[in-house]
Amino acid sequence: MRPPSRALILVAALGGGCAVPGWVPWIGTTPPAPGPPVAARPKSPDVVQPGDVRVRPVAVDDAVMDRVIAVVNNDAITLGELQETMVAYRHESRQRGGLRDADLAKQLLPKLIDNRLQLQEADREKIVVEDAEVTEELRERIKTTYGAKSMEEFERLLKEQGVTIEAVKKRLRDSLRVQKVIRRKVALRVSVTDQEIEQYLEQNRAKLETGLSYHARHILVVPEEGAADDAAWEQARIRAELIRTQLVDGADFADLARQHSRDASARDGGDLGTLKRGELSQEVEAQILALEPGGVSAPYRSPLGYHLFKLESKDSLEGEGLVRVKQQIREILFREKYEARLDAWLKEIKQRAIIEVRM
Repeated sequence: MRPPSRALILVAALGGGCAVPGWVPWIGTTPPAPGPPVAARPKSPDVVQPGDVRVRPVAVDDAVMDRVIAVVNNDAITLGELQETMVAYRHESRQRGGLRDADLAKQLLPKLIDNRLQLQEADREKIVVEDAEVTEELRERIKTTYGAKSMEEFERLLKEQGVTIEAVKKRLRDSLRVQKVIRRKVALRVSVTDQEIEQYLEQNRAKLETGLSYHARHILVVPEEGAADDAAWEQARIRAELIRTQLVDGADFADLARQHSRDASARDGGDLGTLKRGELSQEVEAQILALEPGGVSAPYRSPLGYHLFKLESKDSLEGEGLVRVKQQIREILFREKYEARLDAWLKEIKQRAIIEVRM
């Protein structure tokens, strides 16, 4: 296998993504390493209070990668870290065009600041990540992300690109520490009660039923061509009635669909497959869902001809279907509460921080 390019290795190695559910807001899927401590905060003509964000425009020299572009409490974020994050973002989102570098930098810098604040909270909480956890995470990513077959191959590729395994492990350790502090400060403080689930169910029952599925079969009997219009339709109705009588007497629906149906589903025994409510016309769906599982409808006339439907099965807000829906509701409510609490926590730690942006 051709070794991954330098750019991909650097992106994969330096991007310490978090294994967090996809619906969790961006919390640093490529978290930067903490910047060097700042001995003294940059002087400002005004007093900077906690919670203030001071913006000081300066010219950015792309050649100076260690230029400090933001100070978060006592930590610096450098231009190099921001550029690493931009490269990682474009790689992970497969974005080659779109936002200009300047616009992307403005979009990603606040996220770097958020990530740095979270790492500082992990320090305050004395969050520890053991070496074994980092090693396990690294091995998993080597298989799924980094494109190497073994740890030895990965270390060799890093060495060729001038990246140390220690730098990669530090990134992963920071990523895991952020996950742990968010779990402690946010996830473990979110709960959903049975009463909240029942209330959501009653308020959204119609919407939830729309998302349920059903499985049906179909036979279409069309009027014969060449006959007088009224006579042709009457003959089609009689044929449909005779077919339904056979079905009620126990005949196989699939066999009769292959013999008599003029619908495209005839070759599949009239099988319409699993459908979501709302996929078919309201009138047709009403004919199907009025049936009990195993039931066959009376002939239903449409501009195409006479239809016979058989309901094989349908989900409902009862029994196992109700259990599944309640689990989905629990996940929805947990996500909503999680996101609200995460936002509130981020605002809280920002309010007591001193943040100075220099770009």
